Amino acid sequence: MGGGHAGCEAAYAAAKMGSSVLLVTMNLQNIAQMSCNPAMGGVAKGQIVREIDALGGGSGKVTDKSAIQFKMLNLSKGPAMWSPRTQNDRMKFAEEWRLQLERTENVSFWQDMVNGIIVEGGVVKGVKTVMGIEIFSDAVVLTNGTFLNGLIHLGEKNFKGGRSGEGASYGITEQLVDLGFESGRMKTGTPPRVDGRSLDYSKMEEQPGDENPSKFSFDDDTEHLTKQRSCFITYTNDKTHEILRSGFDRSPMFNGAIKSVGPRYCPSIEDKINRFAERNRHQIFVEPEGWNTVEVYVNGFSTSLPEEVQYEALKTIPGFENVKMFRPGYAIEYDYFPPTQLKHSLETKLVENLFFAGQINGTTGYEEAASQGLMAGINAHQKLNNKSPFILSRSDAYIGVLIDDLITKGTEEPYRMFTSRAEFRILLRQDNADLRLTKLSHDIGLASEKQLKKVEEKIKITNEIKSILKKVSVSPEEVNELLESKGSSLIKQKNKANQILLRPHISLDDLRSASKFLDEKITAVSNGSSDAIVQAEIQVKYDGYISREQENALKLNRLEEVKIPPQTDYSSLSSLSAEAVEKLTEIQPATIGQASRISGVSPSDVSILLVYLGR
Repeated sequence: MGGGHAGCEAAYAAAKMGSSVLLVTMNLQNIAQMSCNPAMGGVAKGQIVREIDALGGGSGKVTDKSAIQFKMLNLSKGPAMWSPRTQNDRMKFAEEWRLQLERTENVSFWQDMVNGIIVEGGVVKGVKTVMGIEIFSDAVVLTNGTFLNGLIHLGEKNFKGGRSGEGASYGITEQLVDLGFESGRMKTGTPPRVDGRSLDYSKMEEQPGDENPSKFSFDDDTEHLTKQRSCFITYTNDKTHEILRSGFDRSPMFNGAIKSVGPRYCPSIEDKINRFAERNRHQIFVEPEGWNTVEVYVNGFSTSLPEEVQYEALKTIPGFENVKMFRPGYAIEYDYFPPTQLKHSLETKLVENLFFAGQINGTTGYEEAASQGLMAGINAHQKLNNKSPFILSRSDAYIGVLIDDLITKGTEEPYRMFTSRAEFRILLRQDNADLRLTKLSHDIGLASEKQLKKVEEKIKITNEIKSILKKVSVSPEEVNELLESKGSSLIKQKNKANQILLRPHISLDDLRSASKFLDEKITAVSNGSSDAIVQAEIQVKYDGYISREQENALKLNRLEEVKIPPQTDYSSLSSLSAEAVEKLTEIQPATIGQASRISGVSPSDVSILLVYLGR
């Protein structure tokens, strides 16, 4: 039930594995809508999309086919932080997902609103719709998004709806509560959309895509972008903030109309200027909605202020002086179910064969929703075929971190993935998602034989390149000029290439440019696989860090019961997050295991505690 990112992945995965799937959604024309920003990936989120693709899901391919810009974020940092992100054509993204599902054998469609589930003896047996139809099935995956009792806020006005122009869904929350489930309310928001023809881009900073763009999917079915559209950056100012403040008395954020919690890390513009009053400007990202549309997404200006206040404030932003607004921003409240009521398979504990995925579990973001949909679809198929649930551990994938966080800690605010949530992020890089996950997925019948063979070829080439780097020596005549230009010590005799590669600021491309022999050897074995070359470089350059992280993964499991001294002064540990200090001081956990299960205490906070305890 539901045709958003979670619903699409759930249907796609289960059908590819051989199950007969019916996708029920309120409007077939709105399958895979990008309800908020027209983009995929970003910090940690990009790693999730690559993991979905490595597992055989659809988001990576759809993203590549609809991308209008690609950027690899954080390249100035280590590879654990590299995060792919695309700007996408909103209409093409939805079209590509619809076509991908229609091409998938075993997927059928039905347009209707589900208003209840059929449960007999604690087991789900199907769903009921507002048209009075009962649809029977062996498993049900609920992916409701923001539609459960959705309430849209715009200034002092509010009206029922799941998103702008679409109705809310009723009946399911009430039935689930009657069955014994606990429910709650959350809030999210979206910014205004404007007419790109009315903007003066000369007053903004251009943000082009990468010069040599990569892509999300490991498969050869998608291609690298050959042309891209730029985004732009501009800023709010004191005048903008003054106008926005003038509407605070009519803001549902401040007048009590909104009672639920919104995403901490994606605040509204009114929340930002209220919480960070000392700042006289905030970044605004001006993002095109597609190749051929003039509609523009004003990222960073999420708001639920009255539309006339939004409009007047927008006009004070450089480049927006003559702006025409297509539609105002708004906030939306919706029902969710605390995910501690789920098993790690995303099956509910109360009703057998009923699975939840996406915002119904308290998450925010397309990528988080898609990954849950994929796992719910896989595990619904596994359950009905009497097979073991497919569970990814925290050291397997960001998806494993996401689900473990939700199930173990729960969430009282919209959950968003960050690299800091993953204690093994050096192992969970975007470049090795296929090496980590494709074999696991192939073993359960989702990832194809073609995908597996591509991974095996990548591993083979990577190992051959690593072998070359260990065997081939480079001379002072070849590399000293390079080393001098990088501020690195010169060599007096031949050194193995892998030893030179260990030096800071020395890349494999640098070495290949300096040594023609090394370049020829690598070219001969690489077979045009740039992914394998990157993989070999990372494995050689960061071998020590990777090995240490693997050891830490084992240690963390053994140290789960380590005792914490009573009355520990957490405020003295400056590396802990502010939220962790607050929660740990309040609860005073007796052990590391207990601390790790407290909502708001991240895996990196746990690692800091282990260091503090000398373990």
